[in-house]
Amino acid sequence: MNPLYLTEGDVAATLTVRDALTLVEDAARALAEGRAQNRPRQRAYTSSSVIQVLAASYGTRMGHKTYTVAPKGRGAKFWYTLFNENGEMLAIMEADTLGQIRTGAASGVATRFLAREDSKTLAVIGTGWQARTQLEACYHVRPISRILVYGRDPKRRADFCEAMSEHVDVKIEPVDHPRDAVENADVICTMTSSSKPVFEGAWLQQGAHVNAAGSNRANAQEIDVDTVTRANIVAVEDIAQAKVESGDLQAANESGKWSWEQATRLSDVIAGHALGRTADDQITLFESLGVGLWDLAAASFVFDKCVVEGRGTPLPIPS
Repeated sequence: MNPLYLTEGDVAATLTVRDALTLVEDAARALAEGRAQNRPRQRAYTSSSVIQVLAASYGTRMGHKTYTVAPKGRGAKFWYTLFNENGEMLAIMEADTLGQIRTGAASGVATRFLAREDSKTLAVIGTGWQARTQLEACYHVRPISRILVYGRDPKRRADFCEAMSEHVDVKIEPVDHPRDAVENADVICTMTSSSKPVFEGAWLQQGAHVNAAGSNRANAQEIDVDTVTRANIVAVEDIAQAKVESGDLQAANESGKWSWEQATRLSDVIAGHALGRTADDQITLFESLGVGLWDLAAASFVFDKCVVEGRGTPLPIPS
């Protein structure tokens, strides 16, 4: 069979947030048990652009997401290339929606394993494309009955709340200040492009869980040092990648109040190889940077479903 070309529409038609929650959790467990491999993001630069590659292998599949960020106005372009264990290409797929769904799912899985089981109030800081699946994934894993949303632009904030009310069955409330969201929340998701902390760690109530998912740059901090140092558990997807990319954790390490030895892999918590939350009053943090293994798990699922449903365009190249 020739490789398939799969579009954003094909991905959206075959992958849901609920699917991705299961896929990410299973892949994380496989990683902890040595049944999958993940490689930290690699970057190469021209004078004005960057290409980024995330590679992984899992079961009988392997692949990589490749994306470019070009000069302002052209945005990022995402592609996933999927292979079988014989090295045969199975598919090339457009991967913006894939990344959005798997990123939200990673925060949802972290919330499932680190947040208090009775968490009812969710705060979302950020109102962009990626924030949508953060909200939806956390809603699916805890008995959320109230959602508070903050974004700097009042109109975008209101539009986001209205759009997301079609996806969840609880009231979504826009708030005028991040503190109004954070200090009342059991679970907090940050998904912004900010280079500076978007809330103060002192605002967190005891027992809160934080998903910091917006930044994967060493020169940016989406959460402050206080948030990191107050956390009893700091979970990451890949420690080597976090040491290069997480400005949040680098700042905490440089402050002398926290060290990398205190970080744990989320996959180890999921597999029972490391302790998760042990008390209701603990604060927990998931520093989400995005790893290639989540993309592979999602892309493999999409490919299999598209084959069954007859989706995709065969490419005129040998597999």
